[in-house]
Amino acid sequence: MRLFAAVLPPEDVVHELAAEVALLRKLPGADGLRWTGRPGWHFTLAFYGEVDDELVPGLTARLERAASRTGPFELALSGGGQFGHGRALWAGADGDLRTMRLLAERAEAAARKAGVPMEEHRRYKAHLTVARSREAVDTRPYLEALHGFRSRTWTVDELVLVRSNLPKSGVSGEQPRYEAVARRPLRAAG
Repeated sequence: MRLFAAVLPPEDVVHELAAEVALLRKLPGADGLRWTGRPGWHFTLAFYGEVDDELVPGLTARLERAASRTGPFELALSGGGQFGHGRALWAGADGDLRTMRLLAERAEAAARKAGVPMEEHRRYKAHLTVARSREAVDTRPYLEALHGFRSRTWTVDELVLVRSNLPKSGVSGEQPRYEAVARRPLRAAG
């Protein structure tokens, strides 16, 4: 299974982002970007890639432990940025980013302890990808538009293990399908 750990924004926040993305898609050159669909809007905490089925129960148990050691925290979508000279355009986050980074580190450590091979550790940067491009893009107009964007603040209260089903049809623009494999509540032991 192709898996990752994530924070999923609530539906009303997704609606706020959808309205913002609709405006971005009207900007010149927007048709040259591959826009991610609403089902794919999430904050990846740790990407695991293909995980052998026999490792999934151990990973899920380790994620349960990571979630139980992390308390709920406040988050909002805010602003935006880009990676790779415009190859990825994203909405950013504001709120308790320290706890979110800690949860990301714990989700990564859970995989290592469960025997999931992980790439080299990189410092976590909270972002929700809204568009991609195969080549460099001038993202300034998009970043200017995202600059003032801010969703309502919500309480993140769960860690979600998500399965990503990649498109198999070969149809241009087809999006991956995502399904929650496990949901673990955040609840730091007091």
